[in-house]
Amino acid sequence: MAEQNLQRNLISRVNVGDLLVRSAARSPKQIAIVDGDRRLGYRALNDWVNRTAHGLAALGYQRGDALGLMSTNNAEFLATYFACAKLGLICVPINLFWRHTELAYVLGHAAIKGMVVEAGLLDQLQPALAECSTVDHVVVIGDRPEAAVAGRQSLGFDDLQDGMPAAEPEALVEDRDPISYLYTSGTTSAPKGVVSSHLAIYLESLGVALDTRMTADDRVTAILPLFHTAQLNVIATPAIAVGATIFIQRGFDAARVAHLIEAERLTLLFALPMMYRALLEQLARESRDVASLRLAIYAMAPMPTHELRNAIDKLGCDFALMFGQTEMNPLSAYFRPEHQLSHPGAVGTPSVNVQIAIMDPAGGFLAEGQSGEIVYRSPQVLTGYLHNPEATDAAFAGGWFHSGDSGYFDADGILWFEDRFKDVIKSGGENVASIEVEKALYAADPAVQEVAVVGLPHDRWDEAVTAVVVVKTGEALDEKTLLTKVRDHLSPFKCPKRVIFTEALPKTATGKIQKAKLRKDLVDFYRTDK
Repeated sequence: MAEQNLQRNLISRVNVGDLLVRSAARSPKQIAIVDGDRRLGYRALNDWVNRTAHGLAALGYQRGDALGLMSTNNAEFLATYFACAKLGLICVPINLFWRHTELAYVLGHAAIKGMVVEAGLLDQLQPALAECSTVDHVVVIGDRPEAAVAGRQSLGFDDLQDGMPAAEPEALVEDRDPISYLYTSGTTSAPKGVVSSHLAIYLESLGVALDTRMTADDRVTAILPLFHTAQLNVIATPAIAVGATIFIQRGFDAARVAHLIEAERLTLLFALPMMYRALLEQLARESRDVASLRLAIYAMAPMPTHELRNAIDKLGCDFALMFGQTEMNPLSAYFRPEHQLSHPGAVGTPSVNVQIAIMDPAGGFLAEGQSGEIVYRSPQVLTGYLHNPEATDAAFAGGWFHSGDSGYFDADGILWFEDRFKDVIKSGGENVASIEVEKALYAADPAVQEVAVVGLPHDRWDEAVTAVVVVKTGEALDEKTLLTKVRDHLSPFKCPKRVIFTEALPKTATGKIQKAKLRKDLVDFYRTDK
């Protein structure tokens, strides 16, 4: 019976790993990944992934085990991700900006059984491993130390595949089995584990391909970190699904990207607004042929209209905004090229597979033009929050997923985002929970009487983490001292860019700090701050 169940599962399952299998069958010699000097065709990539999967199985990994993945952008990252999918393992991408306390929390919370880690990140991983009892193996990408890593059995990534077959691994994996735990900053200091299923990622990948009209002829970039769902599931998995070519980049460098567009005839870019600004400045200094570009996708924040017009003119291609959140894996709305200049500042129309509504606090639906909470129905939505049934129940109340965002639909059916109920700041492509920063500021210096942390518009960061502080009567505190102290409590990307001192914070009649008023009053702070 078990064998029969496996055979039937293999016939009809929805598995992220099968996106690669089918593209390899269609176009075996098509280049799948370009990573530095390495160019892997789809058949070669699929064979490599299979050997990786068999190597993990030989170590005892099986359906439902969690495997941590701690790496910069490289081909091994994607090989590990797809190997996990084929075996039914749960991939847990590690945010490289986490400090060891955050990393140790995730290792324990996700009950990670093994780690795949880039050699250059071993020093960052070791302190967290020392606090975690669940990790048995450490697989090292690149040169590894001869000794065990934090007392764990270690082996090289290449050694993992040594002697392993290239045949497809056959493992029973159900459609709603988790493919990943993606940890996201919320309104509390402990990150929440978003459980994402094969079905959700598979359909989101196909939906992105439909929205962006991505095909096997596309040549796309992987500039943003692959440990983010935005890069992994907005670009990488859709590209694999259609058989496109992915050019992996280790971070953003405007000169390198400009050269890459010209030399490799790239057709699709995915970057943050600040990256497009830098790219345009580079192109003004050094002329490059960018005529191959057909679509430039941006995320995290809308682009000002004047910048958008300039970018469209200089790059000569369509622009589109991706709007969503980790819990939607991640795309929920697509701000299409035809709406960019006619509805500046909007976030788009519902993406394929997503239904969006606006809800009032009582659970009623609001008409066009009325502001409320943005809620979703979609097979792309998270399965739930890991080990957090209360948060899951709250997010799914009333038969809709509650985004925690405020917005409205206009008369043309286009969605406008207004504010974040949860006060999560999106700064430089990272999510920062304002309450976590506030707690750190209180802990950093007892002279802090009250503090509110908000995101303010910034040319480089899109939103700059900014602290507005009231100092205790009779105490003295300066910006430099407070910023120095808070760095001992927070990861660098979470630290405020500036501290603004004030005598009092605006509050409601019930004493709640009015962050919306702070953001409005300080909207031009970084434009006038010289």
